[in-house]
Amino acid sequence: MHRYAEALLAHLAAKGTAPPAAPSFSDVPGYWLPPALEALVALLSGDDPLEPLSRAAGRDQQQTALFLCLALAVSGQGSRIHASWLGTAFGELSLDRPVSHGQRSLWLAAARGAYGPAGKIFVLRKLDALAVQEHADPEQWVQALVPGEPSVVVPPSLADFPEMAEIPELARPSVAAARLARLRGRCAEITSTRQSEHDSPAPLDNNPATPAAAWAEDEPLAVLRTLIGQGGPAGPMASLSSYLLDDLRPGADPHLAAIALHVAAPILRGVAEELEADSRLEPPATLTVPLLGHRIHLRPEGPDAASLAAAEESILTEGMVPRGRPWAALVLIVAGVACLAGAALGPTCSPPPPSP
Repeated sequence: MHRYAEALLAHLAAKGTAPPAAPSFSDVPGYWLPPALEALVALLSGDDPLEPLSRAAGRDQQQTALFLCLALAVSGQGSRIHASWLGTAFGELSLDRPVSHGQRSLWLAAARGAYGPAGKIFVLRKLDALAVQEHADPEQWVQALVPGEPSVVVPPSLADFPEMAEIPELARPSVAAARLARLRGRCAEITSTRQSEHDSPAPLDNNPATPAAAWAEDEPLAVLRTLIGQGGPAGPMASLSSYLLDDLRPGADPHLAAIALHVAAPILRGVAEELEADSRLEPPATLTVPLLGHRIHLRPEGPDAASLAAAEESILTEGMVPRGRPWAALVLIVAGVACLAGAALGPTCSPPPPSP
């Protein structure tokens, strides 16, 4: 049974069809996989899958639904799934629990259009029901969408005085305008990719029946191998917010980015409104800047004459340091003279006369 299931997945991913040999394995009481394989082969061949499907669902309804949804998706025949299977296979999402590998694989298949527009709408409704924006840090989502923003932006008006762009009162509008432009550019990039899909002659809505061998991601196939007992240990699971933030980053799959942008839209809308308001701020009529420890008032026509004159006077006054008398040098000179005088006036010792 496992050998046939492995061959079946290989055929589905490469050619979108079942192997030419019919399954010849026996049923295993209580195990959902044998009747699920029979139901899948019946679906692919156009036969009635109701009897084996009922047996498989009676043994494990969610595993059966997940297997059939993913197997039909990787074969490019996702339109054959029943509407109820997707809901049963997907289960419930939560902000407090990691997203399971099965949920992420269905999310990925739906984003790539494996189940048509209805599959994308299904995933979007699941995500909308969680109200992610109420538990999100807006700055974290902006950084995921447009990472690596410059801290200083020099507008054309300050091209000759770039150091003035670091003044907070002047930096805030220019930085806000630059961030807003990058934010809009990235959103336009994602939405234009999605729009080109809809306008293309062969949109990714399962009409081409593309098998999974043409997909860049292998998550659905990996989950299928695990379901049939041929996969290795499952990797770590990530949270819902982690997946959405990763899907927003530059270079992410455009189909996943479109869904993540839909979820992040309320968050980004508030940030964009704040940035637009900041970008419209008028510079103050007067700026006070430090110059050699003195405060100079700057106006559009130039520095304030009074503050500049006061600073110049203070600099000149501080520069003229009065010289004190060299008392230390005088004391040393007097001490040296005293020592010399004492040596000259002191008693001298002469040698004793010779003895007779």
